[in-house]
Amino acid sequence: MAVRKDTLWDRFLSPIIRSFIDEEKLRQFYESKDWQAESDRFRRPDVTYPQYYSSQNFHGIEGGYLNGGAATSYDPITQYVLPPSEKWVRQGLIDSIQGKPRRILDLGCGTGSTTLMLKQAFPQAEVIGLDLSPYMLVMADHKAKAARLDVQWRHGKAEETGFPDASFDLVTASLLFHETPPSVTKAILRECFRLLTTGGEVLILDGNQKTIRQVDWLTEVFEEPYIKAYAAGNLDAWMGAAGFEAVQTKDVFWVQQVTQAMKPIPVEGYSAAQQVSTSKTLDDFGSEGFPAPAF
Repeated sequence: MAVRKDTLWDRFLSPIIRSFIDEEKLRQFYESKDWQAESDRFRRPDVTYPQYYSSQNFHGIEGGYLNGGAATSYDPITQYVLPPSEKWVRQGLIDSIQGKPRRILDLGCGTGSTTLMLKQAFPQAEVIGLDLSPYMLVMADHKAKAARLDVQWRHGKAEETGFPDASFDLVTASLLFHETPPSVTKAILRECFRLLTTGGEVLILDGNQKTIRQVDWLTEVFEEPYIKAYAAGNLDAWMGAAGFEAVQTKDVFWVQQVTQAMKPIPVEGYSAAQQVSTSKTLDDFGSEGFPAPAF
């Protein structure tokens, strides 16, 4: 994998973190798999890669997540770049969930770290993880089998999942929105609204927009093509524009944030369509947000 050499990660952080990683073990794991055959188990022929995804490098890796090397190295590195602890950060999303969801969709699930935690927290729920990279789904499936957790994995776009209307009562996304252009982020939120049952909940874990705006060098740690645009937005306003209510954002260890909201219960004589239309006046409210570099 070709990697840029001019980010803060490559110049300063990578040499330190690599000293904690068993690279030989990673190499052996990578070489033990036929990545083409394994990824074909999840690859859906009707899924086309959007340009915002296929034309960009993420974290300095050419080709982004569409290769086995990215899937292999993701977890070992992520554990060191989500302060103070990757598990604690992801637990911030889990702890914010209200009620006991019966059907959960985790968008942009990557290697399934949050997806598996959702299944552990709600063992009776049907849990589905969706990602655009079939290579990441190979790793997610490997982890699920090792943990003996029954999770479904689906290859697809978060903004166009193909699932029926009102088919989930909880939709989540972890560390996804700083890797999508704002126009796509808003489309994903509209898809979340469509997918949720009335009273269903959406939770988004990502970089803390206010923090990253105030600490500009955080945007330069990795090669993140959309992080500045994410930071310039306002996730609360975007959720309101999608039709969600009871929107609230809380800090998770300063560098991250969890934003949650509910699909409203229609009021008699006031349709959900009217609610969404009214919310759209918030679409361009303010310019807030910018996540710290996070996998």
